[in-house]
Amino acid sequence: MIDTLEYNSERPKLIIPEYGRHIQKMVDYAISIEDKEERNKVAQSIIGVMGNLNPHLRDVPDFQHKLWDQLFIISDFKLDVDSPYPKPTKELLAERPERLEYPQNHPKYRFYGNNIKRMIDVCVSWDEGDLKDALKFTIANHMKKSYLNWNKDTVEDEVIFNHLFELSDGQINLARFDEDLAESKNLVRSKSTSKNSRNSGSRKHHTKGRSKKRY
Repeated sequence: MIDTLEYNSERPKLIIPEYGRHIQKMVDYAISIEDKEERNKVAQSIIGVMGNLNPHLRDVPDFQHKLWDQLFIISDFKLDVDSPYPKPTKELLAERPERLEYPQNHPKYRFYGNNIKRMIDVCVSWDEGDLKDALKFTIANHMKKSYLNWNKDTVEDEVIFNHLFELSDGQINLARFDEDLAESKNLVRSKSTSKNSRNSGSRKHHTKGRSKKRY
C-alpha cells in the first residue's frame, strides 16, 4: 500500500495548476490516443469538463477560445486535434508583450496632482466671464486644500496665487482680484468634523455599555 502512494515532488509539473491534476492526466491520455477521431471526441469532452469549472462562462465564444488555447498549452502543444480556433504556438506564448506607455508627468508641485493641471488647462481655454472667474477661485481653493493636506500647516493665499500663475503659464492671475480664498480651518473642517463625530459616537457607545448594571 505504501508503494502506491504518490508525492507531489515525484509527479510531473502541472502546466496550468488551476485545473488540477485530473485535467492534466486527461490531456495526457488524449495525447496517447492514436485514432484522431477518438482523440477529437476526448478533446471535446475535456473542454466540456474545463468549462464546467466556470459554468457561467462556458457558452461565451471568447471563453471557448480561451479554453481551447489552454488545452493546447496543458498538452505542451503536443495534442493534435481539430480546433474551431487557430492553434497557438510555443513561440506566440513565449513572446513578451509590448511595453505599456505610461504618462510620464513630473509636475513641479506634485502635492496638487495632475488633475489640477488639467483643470487649469480647461479654465484657460474658456472665454472670459463670471463663470471662468468662479472656476479660477474653485481651482485655487482646491489647490489650497491639497497644499494643507500635504503640509499640515497654514498657507498664505499669495503662495497659492503664485503657484496658479506659474502653472497656468501666466494666464491666471488671481492676485489682481480683491478677494480672498477660503480660510484654512474651513477647508480642513470636514475631515476633522467627521473624525470627531466618529470618536463621539464611539465614546457614546462605550458609555452606554458602562452604564449597564451587571448582576
